[in-house]
Amino acid sequence: MGYTDQRFDVNLSILFTELPLLERPAAAAAAGFKAVELWWPWIETPTPDQAELDALKKALDEAGTQLVGLNFYAGQLPGPDRGALSVPGEESDRFRANIDVAADFAASVGCKALNALYGNRVDGVDPDVQDKLALENLVVAARAADRVGAILLIETLNKPESPLYPLVSAPAGIAVVDKVNEATGLGNAKFLLDIYHLSMNGENVSDVISEYAAKTGHVQIADNPGRGAPGTGDLPLEELLNQLKNAGYDGWVGLEYKPGDRPSAEAFGWLSN
Repeated sequence: MGYTDQRFDVNLSILFTELPLLERPAAAAAAGFKAVELWWPWIETPTPDQAELDALKKALDEAGTQLVGLNFYAGQLPGPDRGALSVPGEESDRFRANIDVAADFAASVGCKALNALYGNRVDGVDPDVQDKLALENLVVAARAADRVGAILLIETLNKPESPLYPLVSAPAGIAVVDKVNEATGLGNAKFLLDIYHLSMNGENVSDVISEYAAKTGHVQIADNPGRGAPGTGDLPLEELLNQLKNAGYDGWVGLEYKPGDRPSAEAFGWLSN
């Protein structure tokens, strides 16, 4: 087995960003990819005009690219925010307003995975209050995802780059997955296993895969250090992906790495090595 055995998709929110959003699906297709994923593309609004949603759907359709992962509204990302659903007040309201918009768009393009970033801790707010709000919002999101035949993803990030984000270990993410599934009874909350973030946290990625592969709904990769393409750092990515496959994971692997100082189209040479 090896890289050629994997189902790779390109994250168009970190690769091909030198192009306008609507040109990125075609660029990914030209680079040989049939699947893509996205952070919520409209960071200023959880409820874009239908014309903008329709234009993105058209761009995906015309490129022949399948959207396999979409974030719910997550605030300023890239930027200082790491999600909105646990942030009381306006941001939580914006997340709620986005839930059906994101789910309906996912349904329109056949996307089966919706990622809900938890959000940062807020000064002066009791963490228990944020966690209660988070669970309420995640339950609504899980039900909306289920309505359109999708799974809800819970992602852990890494503490060095996201010091205010509370889910910075695999067990912390899995605990939220389990709470959401217990609350809904749907079983459609899954773990987003991001090998780069796990590595940045100093976790043993192989052990995480062994323990949680069955609860994993999506995988993302970048090398470490540097968050570059495979082969630019020290992670045994091919070995780890093979371990995931052997453990029964047969889903998509999102390429969520920085292309470096070159055009994104030139950042995939590792695939032919």
